[in-house]
Amino acid sequence: MTTPDKKPDFSNVQSSVTSTEQARPDFSNVQTTVTTTEEIIGGEGGGGGTGAQTYTIEKGDTLSAISKRFYGKAKFWRQIFEANRDTIEDPDRIFPGQTIKLPAIDVDGDGDLDDPTGG
Repeated sequence: MTTPDKKPDFSNVQSSVTSTEQARPDFSNVQTTVTTTEEIIGGEGGGGGTGAQTYTIEKGDTLSAISKRFYGKAKFWRQIFEANRDTIEDPDRIFPGQTIKLPAIDVDGDGDLDDPTGG
């Protein structure tokens, strides 16, 4: 009679697993506050000393044309758009009757914001 093959004994083997995933930070104690950075604009046509004024879009207007009219260069259309994100969703779709803010922009590059009325 032959003896059966002896099977290996794994009874004393131990294993462990550690993850390579980084621990996630705990943000449970984070507190936030919201402060607006929107300029306070005076009534129609006035900047109230803020260096900004309002303009009502007319038929045929584009932001580039408005920029050229008030700032002397069409390239400032993006600043007008950014100042009016709350009312303009698409810079290519503005409508007659919309009132927009004309922000003060450093047009001449001297570091000082210039009033869109030239004043």
